[in-house]
Amino acid sequence: MSSSYTGGCDHVHIKATAEPIDNHVCHCNVCKSVTGQQTTHVAFFNHGDLLVDHPEKMNRQPFNKDNPDGPLELCTCADCGAALMLDDKQKRIRVAVPNVMGYNVATFPDPTYHAFYDTSKGYAEPSDGRPVYEGLRPEFVWPKPE
Repeated sequence: MSSSYTGGCDHVHIKATAEPIDNHVCHCNVCKSVTGQQTTHVAFFNHGDLLVDHPEKMNRQPFNKDNPDGPLELCTCADCGAALMLDDKQKRIRVAVPNVMGYNVATFPDPTYHAFYDTSKGYAEPSDGRPVYEGLRPEFVWPKPE
C-alpha cells in the first residue's frame, strides 16, 4: 500500500500501512497541555500499522505528566525535537496528530466524533453535527497487544 498517511521530520519518517481504527477530535486536558490547542484531531492506528524508519532516533517521554507510568509515550526526534507520534507501551495502538506531527492534514479523513468533552470546562458543546462523548466512542474496542 502506498500510504497517504506519512509524517515525521527530516530524520525520522512515519508511515501508516492501513486506515486509522479511530479518528476523533480530542478535548482532553492532556492533549490541550501537550499541543497548546483547544481541540486536537487525533487518529489511532493499530500498533503495527504505523511504521517508523529510525526508532533509534526517537526520544520517549510520558505523554501525561500527571500519570508518568501510563501507557502512552510521546516520541520526539532526538535530532530536532519534532513530535513524531504517541506510542503505547502495551503495543495496542500508535497515535498520529496530523497537524502537529508532520502529516499532510488534507490526506486524513475528517474526524468522526468528539471525545473527552466535559461540560465543566466552560466552553460550548461542539455543534458541528458530529457525536459528542465524555470518552472514546462507546463502540471503540482497544486492540489486543501485539
